[in-house]
Amino acid sequence: MSDQDFSYPQDTLRRMAQDILDYAGSRGASACETDVSEGFGQSVTVRLGSVETIEYNRDKGVGVTVYLGQQRGYASTSDFSRQALRTTVDAALSIARFTAPDEAAGLPEPELLARKPMELDLYHPWRLPVEEAIDIARRCEAAAFAVSPLVKNSEGASISTHQSHFVSANSLGFMGGYASSRHYISCSVIAGEGDAMQRDDWYTTKRGAAELASPEAVGDYVARRALSRLSARQVPTCEVPVLFEAPLASTLIGNFVYAASGGSLYRKSSFLQDSLGTQVFAPHIHISERPHLPRGLASSPFDDDGVATRDREVVEAGVLKGYFLSTYTARKLGMQTTGNAGGSHNLIVRPGRHDLRGLIKLMGRGLLVTELLGQGVNYLTGDYSRGASGYWVENGEIRYPVQEITIAGSLKDMLRGIVAVGNDALVRGSKQVGSILVDRMTVAGA
Repeated sequence: MSDQDFSYPQDTLRRMAQDILDYAGSRGASACETDVSEGFGQSVTVRLGSVETIEYNRDKGVGVTVYLGQQRGYASTSDFSRQALRTTVDAALSIARFTAPDEAAGLPEPELLARKPMELDLYHPWRLPVEEAIDIARRCEAAAFAVSPLVKNSEGASISTHQSHFVSANSLGFMGGYASSRHYISCSVIAGEGDAMQRDDWYTTKRGAAELASPEAVGDYVARRALSRLSARQVPTCEVPVLFEAPLASTLIGNFVYAASGGSLYRKSSFLQDSLGTQVFAPHIHISERPHLPRGLASSPFDDDGVATRDREVVEAGVLKGYFLSTYTARKLGMQTTGNAGGSHNLIVRPGRHDLRGLIKLMGRGLLVTELLGQGVNYLTGDYSRGASGYWVENGEIRYPVQEITIAGSLKDMLRGIVAVGNDALVRGSKQVGSILVDRMTVAGA
């Protein structure tokens, strides 16, 4: 990382963090932790060949958490001046004095903190002139319109880039930080006309711009997706296998992560309560957490508490081996943190031997889901019900597009009923999973 990329060098962020810790201690805090960060980005959107928006952003901030025994206070500021930082510490201390003691509050155990720096290759700046960004967006949208005259409208093609760095520190001697980047190319188009119009969208995202799909590939693909949805219809209500396309399969794994997270568990609002060591998934499902993948979109040497992250097996042969716990939620449950304050890190679901086409053939007859609507998940009971659209499959082949339907089931049954996981994973975030075939769900249609 070049310090010239940012307004404040890493050494400056470190000095600010140390000054905050020192001042908090001098004011009577029994413990303190702080995060100091800075980031900037650019986004350009082109619609119908014309520039619609050009946005620049530059943000910075400091968060301070102080403890008076087991009383906790938090305050933040975007002002990096010495006086503002001290005022923020004083505000956090004032809040702490008025909060009730919490036996789970406090810094992590010192031996769990990350102590050694780790290079994960997360920073790949994209010095993108706005003229070039506009050209890329135009090429993306033009590629979509070139596919067919039936692609008649666009919601725009966008190019965005974001770069940031931060330092986290606490009064136990932990101090760490790094720079990261993330870039996107996205496009959304509309095919058809009148009441028969259909839209679809697609995007590519990576740490480094060189790894993004080409703008022409994104535009071409999103157009073909929108065209394939024309003449969509409902299907009669039935119970059939349901195949979640890879981008949606990651949301299914996200539902599992939420239910297996400390916040849901200690509040007793999860259907996975007391499920550690039990069969939660089908026996062939294996899920690993790999926080240290180079250029990984969810890679990090430590979590938001400063706890060192580590490789682990979350699910083995369908058995739940570990929850997702922060220092606080682990203490609430009488357990030890898993280094997941702030979320999961590169969850990898072991793929099977089929690609999407192979999974469609394996399903035989059922529903391929390519879009989900709404948030109909009850994490207490596991009940699952969401609007959906996609394609009806007969004899292992897609027959026609489907819309205005609802798919419903129980997450407990859905996870145990996973027939196969595809080898077509599309990495866009913290979950890496191919398409997922579930043995049976209710499809509510006409």
